[in-house]
Amino acid sequence: MKLHHLRNATLVIETEKHVVLIDPMLGKRKTIAPFTIFRYKPKRNPLKVLPKNSREILSKVTHCLITHLHPDHLDKAGEIFLRRKSIPVICNAKDEEVLAKRGLTISQTLNYWEPQPFLDGKITGIPALHGYGFIAKLMGNVMGFHIELENEKSVYISSDTILTEDVKKVLMELKPDIATVACGTARLDFGQPLLMRMDDILKFTALAPGKVFANHLEALNHCPTTREQLKQALIDNNLMSKTSVPNDGECVEY
Repeated sequence: MKLHHLRNATLVIETEKHVVLIDPMLGKRKTIAPFTIFRYKPKRNPLKVLPKNSREILSKVTHCLITHLHPDHLDKAGEIFLRRKSIPVICNAKDEEVLAKRGLTISQTLNYWEPQPFLDGKITGIPALHGYGFIAKLMGNVMGFHIELENEKSVYISSDTILTEDVKKVLMELKPDIATVACGTARLDFGQPLLMRMDDILKFTALAPGKVFANHLEALNHCPTTREQLKQALIDNNLMSKTSVPNDGECVEY
């Protein structure tokens, strides 16, 4: 199995039979308004261009999973890509109506903790809580995915979430071979972080039974945590050996 990291939370899972795109933010640099104006510099998003090899990787895509509707996980360019290629989309049942109105081809919807057949295996929708405290209520529906394909390593796409009992349950009971974690520690101009603080990222990584794939870094103006800061924290806690912190365009093979 290969995991291609494109940018932010946009990644592609490639197996011998399938190529699954996760959360396509495919637009050009600076096509999205700043997410914070006062707390951090009000730069337009995304901060980085897509890597040069993204077109080749995207040309292989057979299916798409969408965790939630924020523009840093599904932007206009991502929608156009999915529509033009009529790529089957798998999403939270709560988001089906909105995505269908945008012209996407919804092939499957999921409810939390209800496993369903998916390709040659199965998929389970996992609850995600997008922030600490009241801010999470403003962030809308978010769903992670636990994916099990035939003769492949299992993958947990935790999505934009803090460390909850549901997240811990996946790590300890479903025991994914690979677990992705959003590490940018995003914050708006008000409220607590929208993603795990560093101490919870480290707890997540320690709990993960297999490998960890860190993303949601250095692509948005409200995500201050850098790859180097994350790597140093992982090294200090003896967790770097089980964790990949890929650069944009990098492929990690498992």
